[in-house]
Amino acid sequence: SIAMLTLIPVLWYAHSLRQDAIIRWEGVWLVPKYLLLACGILLVVAGGRHYSLGQFVGISQLRGASSGGLATGGGIDSGGVLGLVRHPWYTAVVLLLWAGDLDMAALVSNGVLTVYIVVGTLLEERKLFHEYGDAYRDYQARVSMFLPLKWILSRIAP
Repeated sequence: SIAMLTLIPVLWYAHSLRQDAIIRWEGVWLVPKYLLLACGILLVVAGGRHYSLGQFVGISQLRGASSGGLATGGGIDSGGVLGLVRHPWYTAVVLLLWAGDLDMAALVSNGVLTVYIVVGTLLEERKLFHEYGDAYRDYQARVSMFLPLKWILSRIAP
């Protein structure tokens, strides 16, 4: 989509500003780094079982297909990873962004991209509510947006 294409120059520019890292994932900090990477990759793979990549990147819309929900069947899919978090790919992108060594350019660009993802997700949530109504509101009540907090709490609480 246009939004993804407009990010390419921003990412290219941020990459050209690279300096020595301020924050490095070294020593004991390699464990959380690899956990972030593993979780991000798992979320991409698990989300791929439920989403239409063509719709996600805008190819389906260019071909004249409905922009509908991102779920392959066109309805609200709450199976698998979508029963844990509503936006596994966005969560994955944020995890993967922050799993690298960070210099000043990376801190700024990752911060901007994280805010971009959160704002974009909130706008998408509004669109999905308009499309699916109370069914989507029920889904929001059951499943967390980015982190599986509601799922964890449902396992802990009686």
